Amino acid sequence: MTEPSRERMAVRLGPLRLRAPVLTASGTSGYGLDLLPWMDITRLGGIVTKSLSLAPREGNRPARLAESSSGMLNSIGLQNIGVEAFLSDRLPRLRELGATVIANIFGETQLEFETLARRLDGVPGLAALELNISCPNTDRGGIEFGVDPQAVSQLTAAVRRITRLPIIMKLSPNVTDITVIARAAAEAGADILSLVNTFTGMAIDVDRRRPVLSSGGGGVSGPAIKPLAIFMVHRVARAVRLPLIGIGGIRSGRDALEFILAGASAVEVGTATFTEPAAALRIATEMEEHCVRHGIESIGSLVGALRPPADPDGAPAAG
Repeated sequence: MTEPSRERMAVRLGPLRLRAPVLTASGTSGYGLDLLPWMDITRLGGIVTKSLSLAPREGNRPARLAESSSGMLNSIGLQNIGVEAFLSDRLPRLRELGATVIANIFGETQLEFETLARRLDGVPGLAALELNISCPNTDRGGIEFGVDPQAVSQLTAAVRRITRLPIIMKLSPNVTDITVIARAAAEAGADILSLVNTFTGMAIDVDRRRPVLSSGGGGVSGPAIKPLAIFMVHRVARAVRLPLIGIGGIRSGRDALEFILAGASAVEVGTATFTEPAAALRIATEMEEHCVRHGIESIGSLVGALRPPADPDGAPAAG
């Protein structure tokens, strides 16, 4: 597998510069080191860590994963080793390797997010923070941060005051209008938006007449959500001026390029790594091969370059 060329594949997302437009998605490859037997993680645009909390979490009891049509359901419950263990046990090795590391963080209150941001600000080896706002805000009765524009605005502004790191807000698709949430984050100081997180779903064991997952429902990811995710990226790209990271069911370079054409500057690959740990690097290579075949000198030139639909005769449709 050839290494994507730096010139052609390098991308800039506001203050964040990446060597390639493909990153790992949070929660799908641990803290990045689990991928080392299969690939050189420094050749990716970045590693987005499993969501980090202030204290370690055990997560939900099994069953926590289930296959679904063209994807999977998960209800891991944000299991993680906690921010201090990450800083002492994982980040030094990632820094030694030279990987670009983005810390995904979450809290059940705004104060927890603020405390995490303050702890991680200025830590050597961190390139950015990605805020997982698809978790329950216990200060607001358990409603997700990411479905409430006011909560998103307040949280974004609070973290912006604390950290000098680039802030990536990871948007939930489980909203009526994702552009309202995107605008709230943008106006409050976010640097980048990543979208989308998993859709809410459920699977039932018909013989046992019980939910398959111990928590009842979970997050749907994989190829089944790709058309929905692309449409949301397309809408958000036209609603805000921030750079976007597209997420949802990406399995190939062509899948990733759909997100790029829709308006994303980079993508995150998640569920595909469960069956192919090196999927993210293969996808980056396929993207570059497409650029070489078509004489495209910079992947950035494809961002938002979607053309209007053609009429039946092949000409662009009016409007």
